[in-house]
Amino acid sequence: MNKLLIFPIFLLACTLAYGQQQVMFTQYMFNQMALNPAYAGIHDGVSASALMREQWVGFEGAPSTQTLSIHSPIGFTPISLGGMIVRDKIGSTTHHGVHMAYAYRIKFANKTKMSFGLQASLSHYHQNFATSAGSDPSLTNASQNMIRPNFGAGLLWHSDRFYLGLGVPQMINQSFDPDNPDSESELIRHYFLSAGYVFPIAPGVMLKPNFLLKAVDGAPIQADINMNVLLRNVLWVGVSYRSLDSFDAIVQFQIGPKLQVGYGFDFWTTTELSQVNSGSHEIMINYIIELPRAKILTPRYF
Repeated sequence: MNKLLIFPIFLLACTLAYGQQQVMFTQYMFNQMALNPAYAGIHDGVSASALMREQWVGFEGAPSTQTLSIHSPIGFTPISLGGMIVRDKIGSTTHHGVHMAYAYRIKFANKTKMSFGLQASLSHYHQNFATSAGSDPSLTNASQNMIRPNFGAGLLWHSDRFYLGLGVPQMINQSFDPDNPDSESELIRHYFLSAGYVFPIAPGVMLKPNFLLKAVDGAPIQADINMNVLLRNVLWVGVSYRSLDSFDAIVQFQIGPKLQVGYGFDFWTTTELSQVNSGSHEIMINYIIELPRAKILTPRYF
């Protein structure tokens, strides 16, 4: 197999990997750093989160994603900074990304806040052809690497009980094949519109509906509609429907004022992939370190 055949395979793998980078995490409503840089500093403390997602379990080469994020206000200023590290593997392609976020937050008299966010990112894609070469010995040591910088921006209007945001984490469309301007293998801009609201429905019971819309040029708009219930300020339980994808369940525990642990399970895949996988699993851990500027809000609704 010569390079003329190897390169298109690499382009296809990169395209699939990038699509996975814009995955709608099942527990997105508890950490939106991957969707909107304006989210940085929303907790008024040093907020650190780890997320691990195994998608389409049982399907060979299925996406496996890990993220680590941290964000915080800076002193008593309206400025917040954040960062996120991403590792994502799909098939024989591995992606590592570093994202740095800056947010500026304005407080209004009605106790709401408007945050403006900017993001700079750097992504490295590694394609190991040996893992997908089959019996072709010419690909035993074949691999290829690509590095792509990018920028993002976002807006987030929020209070303690609601949020409304628009995020564009990757603003620049970039081709994986710069020598071919007509190539369809490219990084495509994604738009994320998110909103959520919390209100009481009974003593010790809060209801939180959320929705997330993802728009991509040349693809149908995808919607994630979620309903969570908070019991006794300790236990979150919820269900979601992600159009063109799955039905999901969520459980989150608030362990004291600083620690939150959650599990998401995509239990019913609505595409043809349902025949070859047993669902997707997602674990999220969030810990907040209190700063002198404010008390930690417990429970944390967003």
